[in-house]
Amino acid sequence: MGTEIKTGKVVEPKIYAYTTPQVTTNDGWIKIGYTERDVETRIREQTHTAAIKTEILWDHLAEYVDGPDKGLNFKDHDFHGFLKFHDIERRPKTEWFYFNGTPEKSEGLFNKFIRHDVSGYQPGKSNEYALRREQDEAVTKTAAYFTSHENSEFLWNAKPRFGKTLSAYDLVKRLGVTNVLVLTNRPAVANSWYDDFDQFIAGNTEYKFISSTDSLKDRPSMSREQFIEYLNEHDAAKQIAFISLQDLKGSKYFGGEYDKLKWVADLHWDLVIIDEAHEAVDTRKSDFAFSNIHRRWTLHLSGTPFKSIAKGQFSDEQIYNWSYADEQQAKKNWDSTCESESPYEALPQLNMFTYQMSKMVLDVINNGVTVDGENYDYAFDLNEFFATNESGEFVHKEAVVAWLDTLTHNEKYPFSTKDLRNELKHTFWILDRVNSAKALKKLLENHPTFENYGIVLAAGSGNAYEHNSDEGTENLRSLAAVRKAIADHEKTITLSVGQLTTGVTVPEWTGVIMLCNMKSPAQYMQAAFRAQNPYSWTEKGQHYRKERAYVFDFAPERTLIIYDKFANDLSMATANGHGTTDERKENIGELLNFFPVIAEDSSGRMIEIDAAQVMTIPKQIKAQEVVKRGFMSNLLFDNIAGIFRATQTVLDILSELPEASQGKVVMGNDDIDIVDVDLDDDDNPIVSDEIVINKQEALFGDKLRSSIANIENTIRNEDLKPTLEDMLSRVTAPVITPIVQEMQETYGLKNRAAQRIEKDIKDAIKMVAEENDKAQNVAIAHKEAEYKEKIEAATSDEEKLAIETEREEAISAVKVEYKDKFTKDISTTLHELPKQIIKQQEVEVLQTRMNSDEEKIRGHLRGFARTIPSFLMAYGDAQLTLDNFDTYVDEDVFYEVTGITLDQFRYLRDGGNGDGFDGHLFDASTFNEAILEFLRKKSELANYFEDNQEDIFDYIPPQQTNQIFTPKKVVKRMVDELEKENPNIFADSTKTYIDLYMKSGLYIAELVKRLYNNESMKQQFPDDKDRLKHILENQVYGFAPSAIIYRIAINFIFGPIGDDVSRKNFIQEDTIPYAKEGEIKNLINNYFYL
Repeated sequence: MGTEIKTGKVVEPKIYAYTTPQVTTNDGWIKIGYTERDVETRIREQTHTAAIKTEILWDHLAEYVDGPDKGLNFKDHDFHGFLKFHDIERRPKTEWFYFNGTPEKSEGLFNKFIRHDVSGYQPGKSNEYALRREQDEAVTKTAAYFTSHENSEFLWNAKPRFGKTLSAYDLVKRLGVTNVLVLTNRPAVANSWYDDFDQFIAGNTEYKFISSTDSLKDRPSMSREQFIEYLNEHDAAKQIAFISLQDLKGSKYFGGEYDKLKWVADLHWDLVIIDEAHEAVDTRKSDFAFSNIHRRWTLHLSGTPFKSIAKGQFSDEQIYNWSYADEQQAKKNWDSTCESESPYEALPQLNMFTYQMSKMVLDVINNGVTVDGENYDYAFDLNEFFATNESGEFVHKEAVVAWLDTLTHNEKYPFSTKDLRNELKHTFWILDRVNSAKALKKLLENHPTFENYGIVLAAGSGNAYEHNSDEGTENLRSLAAVRKAIADHEKTITLSVGQLTTGVTVPEWTGVIMLCNMKSPAQYMQAAFRAQNPYSWTEKGQHYRKERAYVFDFAPERTLIIYDKFANDLSMATANGHGTTDERKENIGELLNFFPVIAEDSSGRMIEIDAAQVMTIPKQIKAQEVVKRGFMSNLLFDNIAGIFRATQTVLDILSELPEASQGKVVMGNDDIDIVDVDLDDDDNPIVSDEIVINKQEALFGDKLRSSIANIENTIRNEDLKPTLEDMLSRVTAPVITPIVQEMQETYGLKNRAAQRIEKDIKDAIKMVAEENDKAQNVAIAHKEAEYKEKIEAATSDEEKLAIETEREEAISAVKVEYKDKFTKDISTTLHELPKQIIKQQEVEVLQTRMNSDEEKIRGHLRGFARTIPSFLMAYGDAQLTLDNFDTYVDEDVFYEVTGITLDQFRYLRDGGNGDGFDGHLFDASTFNEAILEFLRKKSELANYFEDNQEDIFDYIPPQQTNQIFTPKKVVKRMVDELEKENPNIFADSTKTYIDLYMKSGLYIAELVKRLYNNESMKQQFPDDKDRLKHILENQVYGFAPSAIIYRIAINFIFGPIGDDVSRKNFIQEDTIPYAKEGEIKNLINNYFYL
């Protein structure tokens, strides 16, 4: 018998459908499966163990009967995918599908599937909608602009929850466009785009939603191929394609490496919509990708387009604005008689509480931070406060623990009581560093108030519930961790270092805690709005809706500046500091109506602040720094660069002022020599092209030109364009090294600066090479695709061979074209680079000189500013300002103290009359706030009978020799010695005391204090007022050497004392000449007859 070989088996692949009528949980559900055996037998195998009765609806051969796959078999998962496109719900991870009482529909869809009938894909819900007023305004304004401006752009500056997707779809319908491309930097938002499409667009338009993003793997989005198949049978079909920017930039048709999305490059798009346009779309790669999208109109969607508005990218007529204040105003103004519910009702109101961290941890001394070379220790540095050491522990651990304790015990802070904690069950805390978040997580988990909270670490690659996160998925994993924590815990805290601050919705969050120096208004407000999502819940049978959400911040000097920017910088009229003070204040006031700010007043009470306070509190904090530094602070000065446009008059005045620097005061009268420089509108030094060209010629000349020409000729004579590495090696010795060495020698650069120049040159060459390569690769990709179609259409080997030959020639021509372009671009770049580098170095030289000169100018201005506290002690009141400062002081006194005249001061303040110098060397707002702060401090310390650790003279820097105030501790020691040498001296009401050379009045005040508090004196004069009057009118005397010192001393001594006590014992007279002549006794007798 011969060998029998039988490799095949006859099968009959079938798709079958059945129901289980007696299983109520399966009502409306149909099991759709695949088998190659008898259908009844296969179904019995699935159900016999549970004795479930089944009803077979249908079974059919699993074979296509029409279309390109006619006669081929398919599996059940192919048909399952078809069901997905028809929006049939599937029970997760099963083969059960929900037909809701229409089982016959399942067989109808099967018959469509086997015939490749794609009609009805993405059927949609056909829901009607009505745009809100603001949405309609946005669409109408945009449509009008587009239809009257070809190839134009438009911006929707609209806060989160504006309804941008539905509004954008309505715009698409109104414009009647065919091809729409939606681009975003966040693929996760695909779901919201598809949901609105499915609800409102799919069922009543010819549009189809095209996307291959993983975010839509469970949604019936079409692939490009499926749409083309659909388009073959439906000529009127239109497309809305959703693509992530990452995907687009990865395509070789847009500068990437992968052969994909050619169709996007080939199409001419009617409308491109860029969602979250502020997010990473202004990079070179993005710009190159955008440049390869052929489009008619572009719509930008953003809630925080600060950069675009600041750069003037859009005019007023190209922007539609819808702010948080607009939304809350609409909520307030909603007509309650309207039949429909207010669409704004569920949107919570934001509230901001801002605290000064330094007041929470008084024993922590912040030594300040350096910003742009200046010490700004007036601002408590949150990043530094939460900094960690190498072992991951907080550097200021005791202070952080103290802060947490204050946060949870002092009733003005948000977690201090059970009721407050119940209002803030789920909160979002933002820090600067991953290690800080980890260290805080550890502290929170061991803190008695927070130990039962779910603490989620949404930072770096780890969080509380997920580990080993992959790049690009952290946000989604962190979000899942937050949801799990909320499900598992009554209260949670999410710690973030940037994750979850945009594009996510956690409705349960009611508070955002800012614990870092976030300075970007866009990032700050994106994070703040994480708490504003609508949320409803049921608790103990009661239904609740989130009505308010909160932002808690611990750096008011920064927070309120951001708040100002949020109110003003999204408006063209007031962006970038433009607009009048009243206009800016009005915008802040409007925002405060719906976003109130509660801050600490001077006594630490929490009060709701107004628009003026929003604008002034940061200035007040600056003013506190100015006062602390005795007015010798650069925060007082403004428009210093204006000096370089000034006349010699200004320099002459400044040279007469002493120079105050690093605690030393050097007297003036030396001429000030500053660099002669032209400035642009932004006060940057200008270096003329003539200087640059002459410098280049002197440094490099023919030698460099010859080297570049040799490199250019070498590239032209070669068959292939050099690689980047080859190019760099070719130009290093003849071009880069000589340039760097010459720059280093000419400008005395250190090695690091020279290395930076070398890197800049190589980066410039790299940019030319990469841009050329990307453009060449895009051109080749299009040629290859073109000839691929020709080859596939060829009918003979000879024709294919001819086309392949033609293809190689076409690609070679592209390479030659781009090699020529590369040669020209490299030559141009190498010629221009020395100019750019020389210009940069010349500017840096000038800027360095300017910085030095500016600091010298500030030094002289500080020399003047150090005198201000003396004037305030002598003449100051609450009406004194920079503008009227000159009216408070006598001409001779002013000159004696400052060294310049009042007219000269006015020139520095107000400028000349048309001589090119406009003054304004002082920052008026800071100056005026500092005056008020000093007067407040003076009032606070006025009662020297109280045992204060400081006195007002701690805030007055050394003046001229006769105004060097003796420190309080030295005065006390002097009086102690007097009492030690003369026991019970202060018990004698007849003893008299004199200060022959008063400077501050501290010595007299200390004597008055000792006499006043003496028990014997109290017995002699039981009435406090009588005792004080006796002492000042009969026991203490003094001479002051000048008018200003006299006023300072009198104001200090009599500060806490009423006008009914005579000042007759204190005289303005310089005693030094009398001392020299031995006439002191006569002087005293002449005045006091002692």
